[in-house]
Amino acid sequence: MPRKRKTGLIEDLVNLVAMMPWWAGVAFAVLGYLVLHRLATPVAITSVQPGQMGGMAARSVITAFANVGQYVVFIIGLIGAVISFVRRKRRAALVMDVAQAQSADALDGMSWREFELLVGEAFRLQGYRVTETGGGGPDGGIDLALTKGTEKFLVQCKQWKAYRVSVDVVRELYGVMAAKGAAGGFVVTSGRFTDDARKFAEGRNVQLVDGSKLFAMIKQAKQSLATNAQPASNKPPMATARAVAAPSCPLCGAGMVKRTARSGSNAGNEFWGCSTFPKCRGVRPLG
Repeated sequence: MPRKRKTGLIEDLVNLVAMMPWWAGVAFAVLGYLVLHRLATPVAITSVQPGQMGGMAARSVITAFANVGQYVVFIIGLIGAVISFVRRKRRAALVMDVAQAQSADALDGMSWREFELLVGEAFRLQGYRVTETGGGGPDGGIDLALTKGTEKFLVQCKQWKAYRVSVDVVRELYGVMAAKGAAGGFVVTSGRFTDDARKFAEGRNVQLVDGSKLFAMIKQAKQSLATNAQPASNKPPMATARAVAAPSCPLCGAGMVKRTARSGSNAGNEFWGCSTFPKCRGVRPLG
């Protein structure tokens, strides 16, 4: 996946604001303008004592910077908000296109950036809070950071059509997870993984999501949203009962089954466990 080129301070600030929700970018623009506008207001000077010259000079410099900065910050906030809004629309459109497709082949025509946006939205639909890091820093190529509750997860996206993702990529992610104290991690590709990569991930808190699994996650998440959006009176009673009886896994999207904890503080209590265990260790509380 291509890495980020070097950028200037203004562009970095725009990208930072663009990672926020669009309304947060607007709030940043307005609040920044109001604060700097207050600093940019010149103070009336009646008389200056000899010992006050340094303070007055510093005040003049701050006023001059604030006078320009109020407009710069306002424009940065608005541009970032627009980019955030456009990205949100693009993510929704990408998810809709894939959800309506007949097979995972719909992933093959995407650019690496579109694929990254799609993966981020897929995890949002699974209930994660997603931060797009871009994979360009000294973080082992991490593209997305996920949080759910107090736990943090890291994601590498590999939009590779012709090659299988090797074990080196999985090892790299696992090392970064340990360094950053992440609870788990995901390697997501539009293609497939080598056998060595799958063997390395077994028994570790690393989930390998290939094109077929990503496609299934998106399809199931969109179907769940559509079902939840229906009025209660329009929901078929048996379909509702099945949805309650078998929720989807928050990690891989597969069906779940009831299990009973055998040890620990919750021993004897029932919970939902992923049907693909031990390949996937996703759980949900019962009820």
